[in-house]
Amino acid sequence: MKTLSKQDVIYSFSRKNEPVMTVKPGETVTIETYDCFKDQIQSEEQEVGAIDWNEINPATGPIAVEGAVSGDLLKVTIDNLEIGSQGVMVTGPELGVMGHRMEEMEAKIIPIKNGKAIFNEQLHLPLNPMIGVIGVAPEGEPVSCGTPGAHGGNMDTKQVTAGATLYFPVFTEGALFALGDFHAAMGDGEISVSGIEVPGRATVTLDLVKGFHSKYPVLQNESGVSLLVSAMTLDEAVKIAAEEMIDLLLPYTDMSVSEMTMLMSAAGEAQISQVVDPLVTVRFFVPAHVLESLDIQLFS
Repeated sequence: MKTLSKQDVIYSFSRKNEPVMTVKPGETVTIETYDCFKDQIQSEEQEVGAIDWNEINPATGPIAVEGAVSGDLLKVTIDNLEIGSQGVMVTGPELGVMGHRMEEMEAKIIPIKNGKAIFNEQLHLPLNPMIGVIGVAPEGEPVSCGTPGAHGGNMDTKQVTAGATLYFPVFTEGALFALGDFHAAMGDGEISVSGIEVPGRATVTLDLVKGFHSKYPVLQNESGVSLLVSAMTLDEAVKIAAEEMIDLLLPYTDMSVSEMTMLMSAAGEAQISQVVDPLVTVRFFVPAHVLESLDIQLFS
């Protein structure tokens, strides 16, 4: 199994990035990451504003997958996810949904011990290790690792964790996959502008799906399937995600658009991933029992 060091980072997803590793479809890779601040904040006494803000949200990669071409899907199975022993959170003026009430930047160091995030003496929070930034090179101009889109990127979706499989539309030769920005825990919305930011290691299996297409990333786990859309507003993201999910499932059934729409209204869920990045991210979720009842096996 190959290992990719966290020294190999990008700050934007781009078809112009040179791959630092090439793998065959079906290969498994372990990828090391910095936290989203490139491990620059190690103490609450540090002046947060003095860190190098040009080194925010590094993603390790990119990795080229042999045979990947535009129109394919890159299948990414997250086999394992390990996180560091210390996390950090940051908030301040003009950040997140409460930045208008902040007067200065603040950092909080959060130890990770015995399977908990030690927020303070009273609050030992359960962990939900997850990957914030994950994706492929976009179709057009480079996209900052801090911005989500149809290529993935900074989707900050807590279901992107061990056991999940993601499908990304491939826009360029090799796909050029990268990931970073791990969290020890994060709530839907990520309202302060950070989760509990941690470095870590992810073990992923990269494969290709030929003959199928999706305009946006799709995530599948034991609970069901989610279609992830990032847009300027929640309203726009919800509408696109719901319609794209309906269009994704329809070919597997003999339902009409109206019947599938009613099914999605009865059983589907519009869920918020994050509301603090340059674009907001929504996921439209369909439970596994619906797929099983309709005998839907996506992308197979």
